[in-house]
Amino acid sequence: MRIEIVVFDGFDDLDAFGPHEVLSHATKRLDGWSSTLVAVDTPGPVRSAHGVVVDLDAVLGTPDLVVVPGGGWHSGRGARAEAERGVLPRRLAELAGRGTIVASVCTGAMILAAAGLTAGRPAVTHASALDDLEASGALVRRGERVVDDGTLVTAGGVTSGIDLALHLVAREADPATARAVAGHIEYTPQVALAAA
Repeated sequence: MRIEIVVFDGFDDLDAFGPHEVLSHATKRLDGWSSTLVAVDTPGPVRSAHGVVVDLDAVLGTPDLVVVPGGGWHSGRGARAEAERGVLPRRLAELAGRGTIVASVCTGAMILAAAGLTAGRPAVTHASALDDLEASGALVRRGERVVDDGTLVTAGGVTSGIDLALHLVAREADPATARAVAGHIEYTPQVALAAA
């Protein structure tokens, strides 16, 4: 399984690095799995919401799974800027049309909403953006950490990205690997780790 975590200026650090930590450990245990951070459309430096600069040499390709972080929804930067720019939402809509599993953490769900991917589907985002997600036509699942609707998997606020990644490892590989990774990073999952 080829996984890409797409980052952009203003992304929330833990939204991307939490899933990346989990998925990187999983790829060491699973044949044929890879996980990498990629830029939206131009290689080069990307600055997180908290000032971490990541120099990326790859851009979003055609992965089996793409993870979209949030950040900056209410400030007008980060996720909101990407949603309004439109490049990432268009690319995500194309990927979803090809069968790519699209996942989001926090207000990354609002980028998925801009792509038209959450309309009429169960989803969740950070508590501060639930009303916006609902207004976009999503069937909001308040109080859920991870909402799995097959090819669309969304997670709530920042730390839920770790649970999202563990859930995806359990679903796409096996629960034992997900539990082993959780143990390695010394994290107690907040969601059940069972195969779909």
